Amino acid sequence: MSLDHYRLLGRSGLRVSPMALGTMTFGADWGWGADEAEARRIFDAYVERGGNFVDTANNYTNGSAETLLGRFAQGRRDRLVIASKYTLATVPGDPNNAGNHRKSMLRSVEDSLRRLGTDYLDVLYLHAWDDTTGVDEVMRGFDDLVRSGKVLYAGISDTPAWQIARMQTLADLRGWSPLVALQIEYSLLERTVEHELVPMAAELGLGVLPWSPLGGGVLTGKYGRADLAQQVEAGVSASRKGVIASSGHMTERALDIADAVGQVAQQMGATPSQVAIAWTLAQPAVTAPVMGARTVEQAQDNLKALALTLSEEHLALLDQASAPAPIFPERFIGMPMPQRLIFGDSQVHRRG
Repeated sequence: MSLDHYRLLGRSGLRVSPMALGTMTFGADWGWGADEAEARRIFDAYVERGGNFVDTANNYTNGSAETLLGRFAQGRRDRLVIASKYTLATVPGDPNNAGNHRKSMLRSVEDSLRRLGTDYLDVLYLHAWDDTTGVDEVMRGFDDLVRSGKVLYAGISDTPAWQIARMQTLADLRGWSPLVALQIEYSLLERTVEHELVPMAAELGLGVLPWSPLGGGVLTGKYGRADLAQQVEAGVSASRKGVIASSGHMTERALDIADAVGQVAQQMGATPSQVAIAWTLAQPAVTAPVMGARTVEQAQDNLKALALTLSEEHLALLDQASAPAPIFPERFIGMPMPQRLIFGDSQVHRRG
């Protein structure tokens, strides 16, 4: 596998690299990102290897990420697949500056296009569900943007599976542009998405793009038990460790999983980062994990995960260390008595 072995994005015909380049670290506005020179080196290292799938958002580093990406993309815009997001606030105190509604969507897209110096986005994601906007308003808004040519494809992130299923069904029934991509937190530290979101994506034609495949850095082995006392902060922390603590992943269990990743890495002669990313790449529903890096060395190390194949034994070890607890109704339905009552004594082939 390499960056120029392209995959189709969900139910679309759009061809994307098997690893996306995340730009949340482009710009030093939040205190821990890469400056313009280093961000350009990261971008060039990705693109020169055939990478074409770049992920950003309207509020990353207060807009600097999109501005820098626009500069880097000059002269090669059309060969890139640029995905951005709307929902999150960029002007505090303005109630309509954030949210999933049409006003927020259109304003955010216009601002993103201006910062990026382009006249279209390949993919626009709803960034996070606001629990106030109707699904018909969201999907009609996406369809209008696609028909206008300002957006080519619609995607969604950080939203309950039942709401996404409603949106996709509505789009199919009304002939609106469907969702083709689902960006969710998915890693060895966050596997609860396997209960509903991942199978929903496979069934409804959404390519899965895991964000934070390294668990915010915890899976790299850089943190230890002494870091468990880190104070959880509100807002965007000025330290990278503060961001990780605020994610809820600085736990004893997370560090135990990181130890298992380190064990596999040592046995394979790889780095923990490569093993963690290779695990996401091995998941059938995954189109491309989103790789973030603050230095070009980190980016180059992460890209080597594309050449790493985990054995069945290593996958089993990682699965045992990280498997999420079952939930209802799967927990109940999967028990021997319900299975026998559902199928009798017959052997029935399951799909998938």
